[in-house]
Amino acid sequence: MSLWLDFLGAEIRYVETPHFGRIRIAEAGVGNPETILFQHGMNGHLEAYAKNLMALSGQFHVIALDYVGHGLSDKKLDAYTPAVFAEQLLALMDTLHIDKAHLSGESLGGWVSGLFAAKYPERVRRLMLNTAGGIPVVSTKGKQDMQNFMALNKANVDTVPNRASVTARMQWLMHPNNHHLLVEELIDLRLRIYLAADTRRVAPTVNALIQRHDEFLIPLEQLQCETLFLWTQDNPIHDLEAARAAAARVRGSQFYLMQADAAHWPQYEAPAEFNTVAAQYFATGTLPAAAKA
Repeated sequence: MSLWLDFLGAEIRYVETPHFGRIRIAEAGVGNPETILFQHGMNGHLEAYAKNLMALSGQFHVIALDYVGHGLSDKKLDAYTPAVFAEQLLALMDTLHIDKAHLSGESLGGWVSGLFAAKYPERVRRLMLNTAGGIPVVSTKGKQDMQNFMALNKANVDTVPNRASVTARMQWLMHPNNHHLLVEELIDLRLRIYLAADTRRVAPTVNALIQRHDEFLIPLEQLQCETLFLWTQDNPIHDLEAARAAAARVRGSQFYLMQADAAHWPQYEAPAEFNTVAAQYFATGTLPAAAKA
């Protein structure tokens, strides 16, 4: 299915913010009383949520965004860190007059969401950390996964990105059983973004943030909102051991382990399951009875 068909009914537009410039968003469900803000991973873009926005828009006001330095948002800053992206999120909420929102982020998006929730608890309803970064890497495999991830990123920074390097980077996101989801349209979209002159210019700065991972860890004990760790059996870097250890540090947190095959992109790899869990959790704070981990 084309990404355009996935997004049919959503509005893709740009929002001008005072300090971060133009931010690209995809939006649906305008007028619904509660908002979910979906946030992509490192080197990603809002199309990571192509299979979730419309499915949840009947119940929620849903927004996916491109971080600055990513996708088609502006790339005018000198520094790109999770702390900077948290301030971008605040600016976007203020510009859109969103007083309080649910947050769901995968990878970098979860990392940023956790930092935001700790710093601005009054602006957060419920928090979903979806295969999030920003928690301690505890296993030998996780540390090796980190090295592999850095090498894949380096291949798209030190040399001109090409179809092979982008395909390898995107295969890393998904369970091997889901590589058929990497259709030409999705790979071409990311390749065009990576090849854009402004993306090439900021890519070294953006990619350097992973080397500073432990400087920006989520202060887990400070999280005050309801928090869900949504994880997969095969998530790289921050594996189940890391996720369980992090969840134990968040008072009252819940944990959900995806049943379908998925790795780092469960919202895209298994959207029906993800959307069911997200709809119930953000509406009620509970999980489907048959699916609790």
